Amino acid sequence: MKPGPDDTSAVREAPIAPPTYRSQPIRSWATHERPRERLYAHGASALSDAELLAVLLGSGSAGSDAVTTARSILSRAGGLGRLLSEAGELPPISGFGPVKRARLMVALELARRALSEGLVDLPRIDNPRDSAQYLRARLVHLRHEVFACLFLDTRHRVLAYEELFRGTIDGASVYPREVVRACLRHHASAVILAHNHPSGVAEPSAADLDITRTLIDALALMDIRVLDHLIVGHGEPVSLAERGLMQRNVPL
Repeated sequence: MKPGPDDTSAVREAPIAPPTYRSQPIRSWATHERPRERLYAHGASALSDAELLAVLLGSGSAGSDAVTTARSILSRAGGLGRLLSEAGELPPISGFGPVKRARLMVALELARRALSEGLVDLPRIDNPRDSAQYLRARLVHLRHEVFACLFLDTRHRVLAYEELFRGTIDGASVYPREVVRACLRHHASAVILAHNHPSGVAEPSAADLDITRTLIDALALMDIRVLDHLIVGHGEPVSLAERGLMQRNVPL
């Protein structure tokens, strides 16, 4: 609901604009302009990508403040997505040495483990969408296609997550026998399938439907249920179960 011009509840504070940064040591900036102080005062969501990265890195490079260095790193990496997914594999970037790479990789792994703990703490996964945030965090930034499984017990509690197949930007080959073997290794009674589309377009292809139905049939022989197949791209993952595409002879 949009408030009318006479609705006093519509009065809000003006958004906090980020400061215009200068190539000067951050300690010389006004307190309210420093990224760390802005973080404390307004929360992490108020900071730009470069500001967040600057706080994580802790310092700039020679002749450049931390925010300017962070902007340069993001530009050289080709964006935040590539930096997050390939921090350990990127070519040398000025101001982004081994120590800072390690900090970023550790921060990402902590975030993933925190999401994983959230899954484990769930009494059960009744709706595969409960796992969508975790699977998206694992797969969304990858520049190559990955097929993964979330293994569940008889009560649909999380047992393990495993990336089974990796491919190119165009696709990955999935071998049903290896998926069955992984389910048996984890003693899974149910499984949620997931893969990413590096293009960012999460719409399922005919090949996605074919492999899903092949896996449903193969795992059914072992009395293992496929609860869903989530496709990760930009935005929310697409759930084949929610679209009613888990059965045979259902057109796209």
